[in-house]
Amino acid sequence: MAAQFGRRLRKGVTTTAVAAAAVAALAASQAPGATTDSAGGQTTSDATSTPDEAIDGDGATGDSPYYTDLPPLNSPNPSPSAGTGIDTSGVTEAGIPATVLDAYKQAEATLREKKPGCNLPWQLLAAIGKVESGQARGGRVDADGTTLSPILGPQLDGNGFALIKDTDNGAYDGNSTYDQAVGPMQFIPSTWAWAGRDGNGDGREDPNNIYDAALAAGHYLCRNGWDLSVQDDLDKAILSYNNSTEYLNTVMSWLEYYRRGTHEIPDGTGTLPTDRSDRVTVPPSASAAPKPKPEHSTTPEPGTKPPGSSPSPKPPTAPGTPTTPPTTPPTPTDTVDHLENAGVARFTAMAGDTFTERMSARAETDAGRTVAKVRIRFTITGDTDTTFTGGERVATVMTDSSGVAVAPALRAGEQTGAVTVQATVAGRTVKGVSYKATVTERAADSLVRTGDTPLTCTPGGAFADAVELRATYRGEAADKVAATATLINSILDPRESDKGPYFKDADGNAVRTLSLTTDADGLLKLPPLYADETEGTFLLRVTTAGGATTTVSLTVKAAPSEPETPDPSPDPSTDPSTDPSTDPSESPAA
Repeated sequence: MAAQFGRRLRKGVTTTAVAAAAVAALAASQAPGATTDSAGGQTTSDATSTPDEAIDGDGATGDSPYYTDLPPLNSPNPSPSAGTGIDTSGVTEAGIPATVLDAYKQAEATLREKKPGCNLPWQLLAAIGKVESGQARGGRVDADGTTLSPILGPQLDGNGFALIKDTDNGAYDGNSTYDQAVGPMQFIPSTWAWAGRDGNGDGREDPNNIYDAALAAGHYLCRNGWDLSVQDDLDKAILSYNNSTEYLNTVMSWLEYYRRGTHEIPDGTGTLPTDRSDRVTVPPSASAAPKPKPEHSTTPEPGTKPPGSSPSPKPPTAPGTPTTPPTTPPTPTDTVDHLENAGVARFTAMAGDTFTERMSARAETDAGRTVAKVRIRFTITGDTDTTFTGGERVATVMTDSSGVAVAPALRAGEQTGAVTVQATVAGRTVKGVSYKATVTERAADSLVRTGDTPLTCTPGGAFADAVELRATYRGEAADKVAATATLINSILDPRESDKGPYFKDADGNAVRTLSLTTDADGLLKLPPLYADETEGTFLLRVTTAGGATTTVSLTVKAAPSEPETPDPSPDPSTDPSTDPSTDPSESPAA
């Protein structure tokens, strides 16, 4: 936590015990023979299953103080969403600043791909971000996601906290004597050295950037093979972040609250927490009792006040002195008045294909000037399985020097029909852009038979060869394309025939029309064909979605009869030896 978030009191026996345990665990983690895995987690104790032994000694934060505010009793369910017309102004605690929320969701998406077995929910990052920094001080970040001012915890000098001497020469926390937790997810420098990640693609690993910090927190929570859908592993992961049962309970409270619903609010408008684990809060009933005097005090975060403190008297104002507080310069996001479509108007792709055109939006001021370094969020809405190429339905892109942000390519799903994509400014409620896309059914423009063997059969028999065809679209194999095969009367009469060849259904009945689908190689393999007793030449017509058609000739003909073989025995009627009228003695002399 940032030291200026409130006054700090030396805690009693419990705090001292926790600090001592943290120091002992830290010392153990640095003992000779200890090794670390690729994620930086200690491996000498990984073989054990007890929660305490599976926790890193100093945790992500060095067991720095955290906010103890609990979520309200009223559930935010149902979760309001953009465009529903639901008034979300009263559900203040459920609102998460736009850029911060986007960072959590991007981290979840990345971990879903990199470590799918971890099952990290973005709501867990939101819960930790809430108790560690109040969602980056209510979303006080710039367009890149970097905090407008550093968020630092108290120095870990052993005075009520763990003792962690400087490990980064002050590079992250500006303290070359002791370490301090840094950034919206409150990493100590020694942990950030191995856990740090580049979440916004700027080539840097900055603990003060919410995209970098959220992704780092996700990797930190997903180490050791933990599956966060399992409660025991979830508990271990949270305790490894800050080894305190009270911390675990607080994070779990916010996790369940955010799971019931949340919504996006503009950056810088989040609710700031007030109670921290290193403070003493005076209950209302003791308001008249003497207040304890803190040994150490720090400047509270603007907009917050230590519990029990009274307003400080205002110094007298000299005549003519302006009373308006100074304002911070507007960020590029603050200057955006509306978005314009910076690309084409029509987007069409076949199911399963990638759209060739990409959606782009241009950020402009009210005077029409373009605005660079503004985060544009592209969101696929409605009932569709179309996604961006990474498999996500939301993509956030920063505008370039010309004020244009180009969304990742759309990947059409199998569900055909209209798709709507909304482009909005992250952290602002200004006029956006709505894009319409169309997903058409898979199609083929060519269909040819793979063989040329004549297809013949005798009446009542079965064709020896099956019919196989190949479907292509623009020269490439057309997979998953719907096709219809029908035995027709003739070229001029494409109605289904009622005689001749046929297929069989599952019950063995004759059918002459089938619905089929090409395989991954664009092949269409028809089931066996049979023939009734009708002889002749018949036609099989196959048509695919997209209009590709081919006609195959089938011949049903009886087998030719065998020729008669002559009888070799003599015919008695023509044998002279059997004619009684013939006398051999009267034969002419030789």
